[in-house]
Amino acid sequence: MIAVVAITAAALGGGILAELRWPQGAFKLQGQLLGLLFYLLPVVIFFTVIDLKITAGVGLGLAFGWAERIAVFLLAWLVGTRVLKLDRPSTGALIAAVVTANTGYLGIPLVALLLGSDQIGLAVTWDVVVTPPAMLVLGFAAGAAFGSKAGSNNKERLRTFFVRNPPLYALILALLLPNSLNPSWGPQLAEVVALAMAPVGFFALGVNLLREHDQEGVRIFPPPFTAPVATAVFLRVIFAPALVFVLSKAIIDVPDAFLVEAGMASGINALIIAHLFGLNMRIVVGAISWSTLFVVIAAAALGSFGVF
Repeated sequence: MIAVVAITAAALGGGILAELRWPQGAFKLQGQLLGLLFYLLPVVIFFTVIDLKITAGVGLGLAFGWAERIAVFLLAWLVGTRVLKLDRPSTGALIAAVVTANTGYLGIPLVALLLGSDQIGLAVTWDVVVTPPAMLVLGFAAGAAFGSKAGSNNKERLRTFFVRNPPLYALILALLLPNSLNPSWGPQLAEVVALAMAPVGFFALGVNLLREHDQEGVRIFPPPFTAPVATAVFLRVIFAPALVFVLSKAIIDVPDAFLVEAGMASGINALIIAHLFGLNMRIVVGAISWSTLFVVIAAAALGSFGVF
């Protein structure tokens, strides 16, 4: 966990420093890097999902995970449109921030830290079954429906969803093909690529952290805790795990690893969605930053008091 925090801080700091010293070049570079991450996603998703083995005992818990993602999608849309009266790119950004979650790079180490290394397998299962499909279906749908670069009518937006979503086809292919076709080096490749993607994403976050909060030439740090950002943080790290907990107690107990994963911070992949479809990057950056800080502090507190 210490290594995760150190690498994240170094990548984030590198992005901030690059933006301060080389603003235009850093912004162009982070755009290129987010584009690269987008094209690496199919590799990670295909070789991870095709290797997946799900036992019946955890199936209902994973269904709770999907219920959680659909619930936060609907609530973000409702609050964004009816309560906060956000424009389309801002509403889409709010949705993207709550349906993506950092269940891999942050969630898996936290599960190991709080619950023990024997729970890592369950964390990985949640990370594969819930997070990528939710991102590709719900997150990309939000981008296509609300983004400023997705088209001017429903037909164009629907076409954009399918044209700009090659990771979805990788997911479908991985689900259809038998595990026997997965080469022995496939899972290792996916793991290496996924680990390499995380610091690149946090570098891009660092660049946008200052750029998206520049008012009249004065940079604001930390990013303002605005109403949309607060909504995203609440839905992502408080409401989502609370819903899974309630479902667990009402229907059937789920592993504690699932509860931890359900409460993970907004994922870096929300940056890719915002960049690709033209969503409000300021909301996404704020949601990722504040929710990540909240999760790290909460995990430290829970670990100290031995809650799990």
